[in-house]
Amino acid sequence: MTVEAVAMLQAAARRGLLTVSTPTYPGVYVTELPSSLHPITGVATSIAAFVGSAAQGPVNSPQLLNNWGDFQRIFGGLASGSTMSYAVFQFFQNLGSQAYAVRIASSTAKTATIDLGNGVSLDAISPGSWSSPTGPNAKSLAATVDYHTSDPSGTTLWNLTIVNSAPGGPPRERYINISTDKTSPNALSVVLQSSSLVQVASASALDVRPPEGTVDAMGGDDGGAIKDSDIVGSQAAHTGIYALYNTDIFNILCIPAPVPGTDLAAGTLTAAVELCIERRAMFIVDPPSAWQTVALAQTNMANPPITGNNASNAAMYFPRIVEQDPVTGTQTTYSAAGAVAGVWAATDASRGVWKAPAGTSASVAGGATPAVPMTDAENGELNPLGLNCLRSFPIIGPVVWGARTLAGADILASQWKYIPVRRLALFIEESLRRGTQWVVFEPNAEPLWASIRLNVGAFMAGLYRKGAFAGNTPDQAYLVKCDSENNPPSQVDLGIVNILVGFAPLYPAEFVIISIEQLQLTGPS
Repeated sequence: MTVEAVAMLQAAARRGLLTVSTPTYPGVYVTELPSSLHPITGVATSIAAFVGSAAQGPVNSPQLLNNWGDFQRIFGGLASGSTMSYAVFQFFQNLGSQAYAVRIASSTAKTATIDLGNGVSLDAISPGSWSSPTGPNAKSLAATVDYHTSDPSGTTLWNLTIVNSAPGGPPRERYINISTDKTSPNALSVVLQSSSLVQVASASALDVRPPEGTVDAMGGDDGGAIKDSDIVGSQAAHTGIYALYNTDIFNILCIPAPVPGTDLAAGTLTAAVELCIERRAMFIVDPPSAWQTVALAQTNMANPPITGNNASNAAMYFPRIVEQDPVTGTQTTYSAAGAVAGVWAATDASRGVWKAPAGTSASVAGGATPAVPMTDAENGELNPLGLNCLRSFPIIGPVVWGARTLAGADILASQWKYIPVRRLALFIEESLRRGTQWVVFEPNAEPLWASIRLNVGAFMAGLYRKGAFAGNTPDQAYLVKCDSENNPPSQVDLGIVNILVGFAPLYPAEFVIISIEQLQLTGPS
């Protein structure tokens, strides 16, 4: 039995947890002991978060996506005015597995209304022109009222059919025997709670029956282009990027500029990367659209978009990618963030978060090609500056060819130079934060420290066995320290327990150097 196990049993005995009833007969008495095991489960590493405009869908409300079909159903699929839709599409195209999408709408966007008559009105479930497009052949969201109910001779029941001609969402919803009794389980306000298309308008009458007929939605408008202020939103109100406060966890943030050929403002980038630091995530930053050549990228990396301590939680890839638009069939230039996030996720799934998401196995799918082809020498000018490259090689095709954070410039000598090292640290931090919640309010003494060493040590040992750390032995690979040395009485009196966790990171083999020597052939002596 280990020292930790003995200490915990002794502590349990002192607290009276090993008591049994007073023995009265000869035999075997069995009692249950409280377990000292609190297994720590590693958190997810590759849940991406996308923020931007979409054709339709809820606004400022993160929606969990498990595949591209989910995005089509909720947000209407690819749309020419939605750079986010293409980023999400490329994420799943590159084997990303799970993501959140936050739709941002212009502050001037309007929600369409369906006036059924007699004071009964409905609103589209979300703002935008999707529900009431303009044009001579446009088909809008429409509602049909009929009286073919279970009580055809009565005057209190009616049926409602909603037909959706826009892409995404259910094409049709049918509600029967709606009651004009506002307290009924079949009242309009109750039955429409399950609708994915409409909701009761705020001033709608609920105790009358609208006339029979079909009515189109009217008044939906996308408003102007979304602004950086719309993207950042309000931290207090959890809008914009701060809508991600309403998610449990995300690991990768992508915010493509809402208008192709434009860039996010410096303040937006700062707010986004600070959110990532707070949530232990990474921000994939798009290079400015003006960086059309390697020379421009090299010159402007003297003043990168994100600097200082924030740069360790950000990475940038140059150039953008060119891919055929599935909607128009034309070759279009896109942000590479969605595709790269998919490569990160695929690498995590196959090799682990400690593997650099780059190399010949980190291929970019979907027929994408780098917008700016470059040579090895040109690549060598950008890599030391912390700017990752997207390259295309014969036979291999397009690949991610860099694994540095924006703190990865050689001159900075940052401990967070490499993406896999930074992401592994974030993974360990978040896993331990969640996995040690049980420690709070426990008696702060050696039995607790022993239990912490046991459980945190088991978690780190599991990662070591998977190959996450350097070192030939566990002692070389990681350490877990929680004892009287780093928890002196002065700290214990303050209610503090200190846990020191260290690990030896695996650095990617960024440069492979082969030395060839010519040997002199000698004859037999």
